[in-house]
Amino acid sequence: MAAKIFIDGEAGTTGLQIRERLAGRRDLEVLSIAADKRKDQDERKRLLNAADVAILCLPDDAAKESVSLIDNDTTRVIDASTAYRVDPNWAYGFAEMDKGQSDKIAKARFVSNPGCYPQGPIITVRPLIDAGILPASFPITVNAISGYTGGGKSMIGEYEAAGASASKVMPYGLTFQHKHVAEMVKYSTLDHAPLFVPAVGDYAQGMVTFVPLQLHQLDKVPTGREIHAAIADHLAGIKDSFVTLAPYEEIAKTPELDPQTYNNTNAMKLHVFANDARAQVLLVAVYDNLGKGASGAAVQNLNLMLGVSAKDSVAA
Repeated sequence: MAAKIFIDGEAGTTGLQIRERLAGRRDLEVLSIAADKRKDQDERKRLLNAADVAILCLPDDAAKESVSLIDNDTTRVIDASTAYRVDPNWAYGFAEMDKGQSDKIAKARFVSNPGCYPQGPIITVRPLIDAGILPASFPITVNAISGYTGGGKSMIGEYEAAGASASKVMPYGLTFQHKHVAEMVKYSTLDHAPLFVPAVGDYAQGMVTFVPLQLHQLDKVPTGREIHAAIADHLAGIKDSFVTLAPYEEIAKTPELDPQTYNNTNAMKLHVFANDARAQVLLVAVYDNLGKGASGAAVQNLNLMLGVSAKDSVAA
């Protein structure tokens, strides 16, 4: 019997992309709410309780309301908002984060889809702390750029209306209180909040995160190759991973750092650049803010929860 899936908020950017990724899946029955009933609480409640898995693509408060409307003990939930991302009662939906994370997601009733920005820093920093290369107290800086679709309908409208006059690169979050910082701290296993500077670019989707490391203060300074090896060891223990690591190379530039390289996929590629003489390393992750950063991750989590092989699905 086909699993019943209800996307609460299917008209939004993430919801639309999830629906597109599920189109043609014979193992699923996607329940849909009529356009004129999207704000009808009774109809939403009916569909939420009829679903085997509900995927919430809503603002935080609306997502919490949807969870409260589920009055059975069978509907499973994937929430794409920030409402439950650091809630210990919810499984964090970043399957490649740790060796056992995909199993936790598969068994969970409640899964919080990760934010787009945190995934790059988490998957590059956490393995280094786990390996003892970096202490959890190490000061971390995260710089990142995302396509304007990461800002939702309002930002999409602003950029498309601005046309040629739109800002090519616009840093923001300059009070350093971005809502994704809590995820970075918890799941990177850091003792302190990183200094996070996000930026939006004048393109629709795709992102790059940068974590520069000044390593001279460490008692034992790792080489770039040692850092690369630690990340490679971490990824080697992850089954059905969509995250890959580029070969270690001493190069001045590469076209693979174009933020749009993996658009419309669930792929993420990591890079390690280093100058050992200066004890400096740069950790880079390239992925799609609407793919691995949102809808692709949601479908990957859905497949895990349903026991479907992600590699044989349309998650990519």
